Amino acid sequence: MEQEHFNESIYNEEILEDLKKNRIDHMTYLPGMEVLRSDIMDRVVTAAKNYDCGRYTEGDVRRALAHDNRTPEDFAALLSPAALPLLEEIAQEARRETRKHFGNSVNMFTPLYIANYCANYCIYCGFNCHNKINRAKLTPDQIRLEMEAIAKTGLQEILILTGESREKSDVAYIGEACKIAREYFKVIGLEIYPMNSDEYAYLHKCGADYVTVFQETYNSDKYESLHLAGHKRIFPYRINAQERALMGGMRGVGFGALLGLDDFRKDAFATGIHAYLLQRKYPHAEIAFSCPRLRPIINNDRINPMDVHEPQLLQVVCAYRLFMPFASITVSTRECARVRDNLVNIAATKISAGVSTGIGEHSDEIKTKGDDQFEISDGRSVDEVYHALLEHELQPVMNDYVYV
Repeated sequence: MEQEHFNESIYNEEILEDLKKNRIDHMTYLPGMEVLRSDIMDRVVTAAKNYDCGRYTEGDVRRALAHDNRTPEDFAALLSPAALPLLEEIAQEARRETRKHFGNSVNMFTPLYIANYCANYCIYCGFNCHNKINRAKLTPDQIRLEMEAIAKTGLQEILILTGESREKSDVAYIGEACKIAREYFKVIGLEIYPMNSDEYAYLHKCGADYVTVFQETYNSDKYESLHLAGHKRIFPYRINAQERALMGGMRGVGFGALLGLDDFRKDAFATGIHAYLLQRKYPHAEIAFSCPRLRPIINNDRINPMDVHEPQLLQVVCAYRLFMPFASITVSTRECARVRDNLVNIAATKISAGVSTGIGEHSDEIKTKGDDQFEISDGRSVDEVYHALLEHELQPVMNDYVYV
């Protein structure tokens, strides 16, 4: 395992001053970035800017609940403050919608972090390139050891993650991880740095099924202030990543904002509209949502999240379900066991288990480790989550896709 130690302070004032003087334009593509002739970004950003959650009434929310097929305007109402007093009714309707399309099944998976090197300076992230953490990158043999250990738990789906460093985790390296994963798992997801469509096509050929990209926030001004350096700073390249992944042949794409970075209602609305527009453009695409809330990270006590409490989180999850009833919704280990169990009882259809956000944590044969991206709240094993689902009369599903 390649490992490295960093001693820089996450908020080194000299670094910050230098970045302020030399910041690149966050709306301008860098050399090598594929530019799409697509209007999706403009439509999503415009919709988010125009979303006035305060103009919706209880009547608007009740009309949205009464509809069989909900429009973007219904979605906007369901995310509004006017919907909170009706949250019990909304949750009941979301549960009915979930059972109608998914029965009582809940898919299980686990993430595998294979590297935590990162070239981006994002002030809310534990992998941030100026953070003082232990950096590590698994070798192909170590990736195999980790995957063998995970496969022994019975899981058949894995999500491969890296820090966002093309130098340390190039496309060939990620492709090799996908090839190894195909020997052990039926479904392979990726949560990596955004790529061009031909690179996604290569990873799909190596075995990857779907790609998840977190936009973090759809407010471009806020985005600029949070992403100080690196390729991730380029807002349009990131927001078009899911479309490039679909162009590259991926069968599914995942969407998510990091709730708490900015106005969570606007970000949740933009996330839903983004997914909605892409599915209309690519009807074959499988759509997934994640709803992570901001969590503490190593060496950072200067994040002041905009509070997203449990009722608001439930509201977002239910609004996604009612707006896009066929979409998969993942509930992260950023949430505690009680919250996760509640959400899969209502609207979420996918849950992680046996989770570590560090490097080399699954196999006892790997002695050197890399630090975690963030603190998790639900440390239950695969077996514990499996039996918790059964206790709630839910059916754990290890794989719902068969290649022919």
